[in-house]
Amino acid sequence: MSKICVIGTGYVGLVTGACFADLGNTVTCLDVDETRIERLKQGIMPIYEPGLEQIVLQNVRHGRLHFTTSYPEALKDAEFAFIAVGTPSGVDGEADLQYVRQAAEAIADIVDHPIIVVNKSTVPVGTGDWVAEVINRRRAGKPLEFSVVSNPEFLREGSAINDFMMPDRVVLGSLHRQAAEKVAQLYQSLRCPIMITDLRTAEMIKYASNAFLATRISFINEIANICEELGADVREVARGMGLDKRIGPAFLDAGLGWGGSCFPKDVKALAHMAVLHGTHPQLLQAVMEINRNQRRRVVVKLRKALGTLDQKVIGVLGLSFKPNTDDIREAPALEVIHLLENEGALVKAYDPQAMENARSVLPRVQLVETPYQVAEGADALVLATEWNEFKQLDFEQIYRSMRQPVIMDARNLWNPDQLRAMGFTYFGIGRGNSVPPKG
Repeated sequence: MSKICVIGTGYVGLVTGACFADLGNTVTCLDVDETRIERLKQGIMPIYEPGLEQIVLQNVRHGRLHFTTSYPEALKDAEFAFIAVGTPSGVDGEADLQYVRQAAEAIADIVDHPIIVVNKSTVPVGTGDWVAEVINRRRAGKPLEFSVVSNPEFLREGSAINDFMMPDRVVLGSLHRQAAEKVAQLYQSLRCPIMITDLRTAEMIKYASNAFLATRISFINEIANICEELGADVREVARGMGLDKRIGPAFLDAGLGWGGSCFPKDVKALAHMAVLHGTHPQLLQAVMEINRNQRRRVVVKLRKALGTLDQKVIGVLGLSFKPNTDDIREAPALEVIHLLENEGALVKAYDPQAMENARSVLPRVQLVETPYQVAEGADALVLATEWNEFKQLDFEQIYRSMRQPVIMDARNLWNPDQLRAMGFTYFGIGRGNSVPPKG
């Protein structure tokens, strides 16, 4: 088994380190955040991800997984150094590579033995070459035997452990075939397709994949908006499309659009790269605009239903960008809340996991303990994240407790006919008119 250093204990780094340890390797996860490392040593997870705590604690107990703030300790005798640091969006949408540079420079300064540097972070096309240049410049006059391999991650928050252990594919890119094959051996026991290509192609596969998935979501949302005007039901439209084997059903759920740590920054970064190199990413620009517009449409519908949003109490169910995570980065709910507050609305909200993360960024929102407290005295209720616990709510209790029975089902989770029959004014996404039946 191999000795692996994983630089970064964010979402990707922690999942990668824990899963490689679970496959029998000796893994040291490194982070410069002393508080985070100390908490990890105590078994306290910095993120919510189903199954992650169990796999971390199990491998720490068996001595395969370690945490440190020391680069020399983490890199000592390491055969592989996985760079899994954040690459946030810059001012123009470009990926900020300062943390990747710091990791590469530390490797150059400390390592005194042959090593394979693996880019696990999502990085612009050409970063693998750049990392090699950074290391070589730093080691001027004192060559280091190393290779750079691109190994983009395809982990979905909420199902990351399963995605790592049962991947659709593993993509590896390098100018050194032998180095890529050594990284491939780390994944051999997973018995999945392993694709080996050049550095830049591997980096592009990641961006193209995320941009395509974001495009599917924006496409079905545009279809949903047309459905609303023409009286069609987008859920049935998506089902009919998805039965076509050439299309498939995945990522055809109309709603508030995409958010999170990957799609927004990756689509922006790809568009930035395109413009920088003289091409015109019209489709990517449209994909982003449609996504922004979905949040505005929700607010417009609520304003029309209530006459005004000023001093109206709006309850929001769900704050994380998707179910089964506490991640609120680029969460659609946050943008909707911001737009509501700009029009004078008073917002109450509840989320099963993301409340702590939301407190600092939603200072004016009243965070409550149950979905039913969200509904109490509300003029409208907005479903922003489709957590399982929202599927079977007691709508009779909700109807009695609301000031005005207006529901904005922004994830098409509930049965519109049932809710309208109960007396609710129901709005979905692409599901026809919202007028309750007469009588």
